[in-house]
Amino acid sequence: CPRRWWAVVVLVAIPSLGAGGETPEAPPESWTQQWFFRFLVNAAGYASFMLPGYLLVRYFRRKNYLETGRGLCFPLVKVCVFGNEPKASDEVPLAPRTEPAETTPTWQALKLLFCAVGLQVSYLTWGVLQERVMTRSYGATATWAGERFTDSQFLVLMNRVLAFIVAGLYCLFCKQPRHGAPMYQYSFASLSNVLSSWCQYEALKFVSFPTQVLAKASKVIPVMLMGKLVSRRSYEHWEYLTAGLISIGVSMFLLSSGPEPRSSQATTLSGLILLGGYIAFDSFTSNWQDALFAYKMSSVQMMLGVNFFSCLFTVGSLLEQGALLEGTRFMGRHSEFAAHALLLSVCSACGQLFIFYTIGQFGAAVFTIIMTLRQAFAILLSCLLYGHTITVVGGLGVAVVFAALLLRVYARGRLKQRGKKAVPIESPVQV
Repeated sequence: CPRRWWAVVVLVAIPSLGAGGETPEAPPESWTQQWFFRFLVNAAGYASFMLPGYLLVRYFRRKNYLETGRGLCFPLVKVCVFGNEPKASDEVPLAPRTEPAETTPTWQALKLLFCAVGLQVSYLTWGVLQERVMTRSYGATATWAGERFTDSQFLVLMNRVLAFIVAGLYCLFCKQPRHGAPMYQYSFASLSNVLSSWCQYEALKFVSFPTQVLAKASKVIPVMLMGKLVSRRSYEHWEYLTAGLISIGVSMFLLSSGPEPRSSQATTLSGLILLGGYIAFDSFTSNWQDALFAYKMSSVQMMLGVNFFSCLFTVGSLLEQGALLEGTRFMGRHSEFAAHALLLSVCSACGQLFIFYTIGQFGAAVFTIIMTLRQAFAILLSCLLYGHTITVVGGLGVAVVFAALLLRVYARGRLKQRGKKAVPIESPVQV
């Protein structure tokens, strides 16, 4: 029965991915529907949880509740505000990647193929569905243009709920290190992650998917800036060189690409601002998560903690706006959208598990190569399905970007062989 149910979802979702031909014109929006206003409303909703939580944390710390507290609430306050100091007997050692003696090259090749296919299928499908949901109408007929789904926050909620469930089940059935981080620390990474995901979905209303993919590829630049500000990191000369090459490649693509249907100077500016917001928030998320890993938690524990607060923030904000019911009604009116949103969330959650498994088995360098190729395939697939055009100069810009990314992987590998400590790859816990 589960296999039949899954087959039904896939069959419903896949045939209509490229449906609709050219993107229909969106109806004019009132000022309350403008992205900037909705961003402020969402941020206000998140602040209604963050500010009281921040005041409570400060209160308990100022009162030294860890020493003076008692009663039924003490264990909960301790876990949320102070955390647990890990004990040597409770720690699960994170062993280095070592393969059993009986592992054969054929078996290794099969595992690598499994990881590569899993990552490519999960994230290519995720990218195609993301563009389908945010740029095409649902329920179109010969006499009606249909309606678009516009609430990016509802999609973020669906992704985070499923990811939280998957991470919770994994932690339940697989032994994890003793958790030591104060729970409130996850809220900062969660807030920036929710905002980056919202900006990512919202940007597709204004710029093409290939532009978004290249913007993601260029996020190593703000990640380096955030690394200097948040983690006080220093970087090698080759990292600045590759960051510069990425900037040149992205500029070549953006300046040479022809205008998209429905685009204008104003909408392009809005899309670039949203992409800038995505990159900035995502850069903060990865650096904050790197700092949290000092508590020696597993990646799945990080996934669980961040997604817990993400669910809390998005549910609360949607309830305050009265948008949760409207998103549910849209799913009821359009079963096709429900299938797309469900498959989108499944691909996101499964993709994160493939990330952890691939890095654990083959290391971050192999994972980065696979994901770099995935970005190139995503641009090609988007152009085939949705009719985006790329000029010769734009294609050269794309090639420069991916060549710079592969050069970063090669340089890290050389540094590792020489025994020098390479800068860790950006945290892949959230996508």
